[in-house]
Amino acid sequence: MAGLTVHCGEEIGSVIVLPGCSSSVPEWVQESVTGENKADNSTSAHISVINSTFVSSGNYVWFVLVFNCLVLSVFSTIPAHQDFSSYCLLILEFVMIVVFGLEYIVRIWSAGCCCRYRGWQGRLRFARKPFCVIDIIVLIASVAVVSAGSQGNIFATSVLRSLRFLQILRMVRMDRRGGTWKLLGSVVYAHSKELVTAWYIGFLVLIFSSFLVYLVENKFNKDFATYADALWWGTITLTTIGYGDKTPKTWTGRMLSAGFALLGISFFALPAGILGSGFALKVQEQHRQKHFEKRRNPAAYLIQLFHLLSSLLILFPLPSDSAVFLF
Repeated sequence: MAGLTVHCGEEIGSVIVLPGCSSSVPEWVQESVTGENKADNSTSAHISVINSTFVSSGNYVWFVLVFNCLVLSVFSTIPAHQDFSSYCLLILEFVMIVVFGLEYIVRIWSAGCCCRYRGWQGRLRFARKPFCVIDIIVLIASVAVVSAGSQGNIFATSVLRSLRFLQILRMVRMDRRGGTWKLLGSVVYAHSKELVTAWYIGFLVLIFSSFLVYLVENKFNKDFATYADALWWGTITLTTIGYGDKTPKTWTGRMLSAGFALLGISFFALPAGILGSGFALKVQEQHRQKHFEKRRNPAAYLIQLFHLLSSLLILFPLPSDSAVFLF
């Protein structure tokens, strides 16, 4: 097993290797007590819990505000509720501008705690991050909507009313670390071959079924005047949407449609099963990794204790007539 040679006077985690000794510590033990896990002391743990609670509460408040804004935006398009919803929405927009504006300023200011974002150039670099750009765009749009609504400019309000739906972008920033997208990307990448195979066969079924139905229905059905119409019908049929705007009228076309529908749905629905099983396996793997992390630190400290006691026995050997064996 790869190891780390610990020389005299070095400190690993909370265990100090005594002078005059040299031992080999496994790599996974060294990783578990250095780096990120070095902050596993009680003070850092309490700070981490408080920070996590604060972030979760803040995200909950942001979600409630944005969700209420979206609901009021929907009701403002209904004539029966337009006046009351627009009034409430104007007040909520003002509150959101104040809250999110202060949050944005505090976030830019606190970015200086990180070394690479210190100074005005570092903060400007932080402001160019995607989530910060989304926030400033939504803030500007909200200010424009509130200004137009408070001045009573009906035309400007109707034009800028659609900008309120940019609040949807705030939902994206709830996952700042991108854990959701990383999970989705890892599942798609892990099952990319299976997905490509299913999509490829489904595409072949689509073009062949559409072409055959086009040849059969072209002379008897105006809905299949072009091959593009047949492709539209094939896409809607094989994906089980079934708008019903284009349907075969000949018995030959109907039999072909039934056969290809039964064949095509198997391959068009297959990617959903692949992604579903991939998500289940990925979540199970993450739970297994968390369980391993909980067991790794106690094991690492136990091995450290073993090395410390071994070093003490080397420095202070037991009497030769002693019958006590520790190991």
